[in-house]
Amino acid sequence: MSRLIGLFVIFASLCTGWLWMDYQDAVDSPLDNRETAYFEIFKGQGLAAIAEALSVQGLIQKPYWFRLLAYAEHAATHLKYGEYEIQPGTTMRQLVALFVSGKVRQHALTFVEGWRFKQMLAALNQHPALTHRLAGKSDEEIMVLVGASGENAEGEFYPDTYFFTKGTEDIELLKRAHHTMRLLLEREWQGRVEGLPLTNPYEALILASIVEKETARADERPLISGVFSRRLAQGMLLQTDPTVIYGMGNEFDGDIRKEDLGRDTPYNTYVHPGLPPTPIAMPGLASIHAVLHPDTGASLYFVARGDGSHVFSSTLNDHQRAVEQFQINRHE
Repeated sequence: MSRLIGLFVIFASLCTGWLWMDYQDAVDSPLDNRETAYFEIFKGQGLAAIAEALSVQGLIQKPYWFRLLAYAEHAATHLKYGEYEIQPGTTMRQLVALFVSGKVRQHALTFVEGWRFKQMLAALNQHPALTHRLAGKSDEEIMVLVGASGENAEGEFYPDTYFFTKGTEDIELLKRAHHTMRLLLEREWQGRVEGLPLTNPYEALILASIVEKETARADERPLISGVFSRRLAQGMLLQTDPTVIYGMGNEFDGDIRKEDLGRDTPYNTYVHPGLPPTPIAMPGLASIHAVLHPDTGASLYFVARGDGSHVFSSTLNDHQRAVEQFQINRHE
């Protein structure tokens, strides 16, 4: 009898030792993902369901050890919901610590300088990690949700890359972008130079949106801003093509024709003096700064060379010669 008891003790010890080694191997060895994996813990999901989901996804082979580890680490009731990014080489022990930390995966969405509001909405609607609340709503309804009732949506959001967690509502990103634009525009307005032909920050935003669409070159933004500032100060028409294009809406097919320059839309700066009624796009900080710190030269005209740069002229005769050289001859 004592021999049987002895054999049982030895067998139990061997089993316990084997189980302990298997447990240690499971919790301290890398998981089964060779590439970055993504795993989501849902709100209200219990430990057993989380362990089973990890097993189904192929990240762990022994969910019972995951559950035991969570209890051993006093983490069973502290796993935070959200989407996690799991790098290759992560161990089960590190995975539990990650779930406890709540360091969920960050998604990104970039609003590009020069985009129109409708392009922003399209980007929001297409992002799979966002919760969509804006579909079917008008611009006016969206601005109410943003907290800017009565404001025109165009140009009112700051172009930047915004980070967020899965499930964030699309309206929250718009609120952040609107708040950022308000702060930066006010800061830049307070630091503006004296003598500008602009009476408020909104006019600066409008002009900055035109500068944004006229050039992508940082060195030319103050020069183009200077041209527009002098034309406004002297009562000259701005005569800028991007405003004409904006006023044409969906009718614009990629080319501006002579008859388009005579279209009587509120945005046609070949017809109407001063600034258009609203911005025509999202200006970046560089364009806003350039509008509030324009070049102090004498140029009143500019024409595109065709390589992304422009020729600036202070007289109409010089401008016409530049047009002939860089526009008419190029078309021919």
